[in-house]
Amino acid sequence: MRSGSHWIKTRVALATAVICFALPDVSRAQVQTQKTTTAGHPTTEVTVEHGQVVLVEGNDLVIKMDDGSIRHISNVPESAKIDVDGRQVGVHELKPGMHLHHTITTLTTPQVVTTVQNVTGKVWHVAPPNSVILHLEDGTNQSFKIPKGQKFNINGQMVDAFHLKKGMIVTATKIVEEPETVITQQKNITGTMPAPPPAPPADVPILVATTEAPTAAAEEPAAPLPAKLPKTGSNLPLVGLMGLLCLCAALGVKLLRVKIGV
Repeated sequence: MRSGSHWIKTRVALATAVICFALPDVSRAQVQTQKTTTAGHPTTEVTVEHGQVVLVEGNDLVIKMDDGSIRHISNVPESAKIDVDGRQVGVHELKPGMHLHHTITTLTTPQVVTTVQNVTGKVWHVAPPNSVILHLEDGTNQSFKIPKGQKFNINGQMVDAFHLKKGMIVTATKIVEEPETVITQQKNITGTMPAPPPAPPADVPILVATTEAPTAAAEEPAAPLPAKLPKTGSNLPLVGLMGLLCLCAALGVKLLRVKIGV
């Protein structure tokens, strides 16, 4: 309660939009509004998505997610950077086979917006016990709903809306509390290079494929004959052959003599 005026305040939900009235001794009509916000305890949720780069074409990126789905990200900005093994790289430096990790941190903060509106005006019309129309200082009329059972202090007596008369100065305070939720997200993308292929077993030969056409092998020169016979060689076969020729020649001469009767 203040000197020279009496105030009755109530706190209501925005949906009802009701006000309470008192009858102070004032002559000006005006509307004053003040808003305050009270934040509650925030909650944090972290979501991590994993995928593998399938195709990079210009500023378009195709990623295969861990669940098997394909995600197409088009028009990746040049300014977007990804931390790959500690190095900041752009979209053009991504390669198929790279693994990407998308971390989304969602911060949810509940808050209450409180609107306090002080209205002072002259009674223009009363429809008791439900509503009253006030004529405001800006020349407009505004209708207000009167809460059920609301009492007004008139000359020290608590009376209902039926005692309001046209021309009376009325001051009303409306307090509205509206809950709302503020959601903010932070996104971070990191990547890793694909693992190198495993080394082949030690007992398996390694073949390196080439794109060159095969060429004919160069002819190798014939090996020169040895200058000397090997130590295992002998002249006996040659001597036997010469003896055999001499024997055949003698036999031929003898047959010739018999034939001519010598």
